[in-house]
Amino acid sequence: MTYLIQFIISFASTVGFGIITNIPRRALPTAGLTGGTAWTCYIFVQHLHANVFLANMTAAIIIGLLGNWFAIRKRVPVNMIYIPSLVSLVPGGTIYLAMKNFSLGHYANAQAGVITTVTIAVALAVGVVLAEVIVRQIKQHLRSRQQDSLAR
Repeated sequence: MTYLIQFIISFASTVGFGIITNIPRRALPTAGLTGGTAWTCYIFVQHLHANVFLANMTAAIIIGLLGNWFAIRKRVPVNMIYIPSLVSLVPGGTIYLAMKNFSLGHYANAQAGVITTVTIAVALAVGVVLAEVIVRQIKQHLRSRQQDSLAR
């Protein structure tokens, strides 16, 4: 039940950010579905492994794969799906607490927060790049199959 609630809240936050950033209305439901699915996968992997890098990378891969697929289906740039979907995963609260601890002189806590923030940022970047590589390979494979069928 908690996964369903998490999905609904993430769907709503993704759609809300999509409205704020003025993405086309036809892309809002698919962006919400992408963001909700990615967040649900993030929570699931986080519960299984308690590894922030793996959870964020998995969610970013989901965003990359679904984002590319929905972008093709809805005929919008893939960034229209990516940007609102990533909002739930961005470590804004973590970096805020790190900077707060730094300003209060709690340097060990600040350092841990900065390291966590950088880890999350790298995981998101790696996940999106991996998804793009997978999508490019799939497109290349489909193109070569299409050319082979046309040559026959």
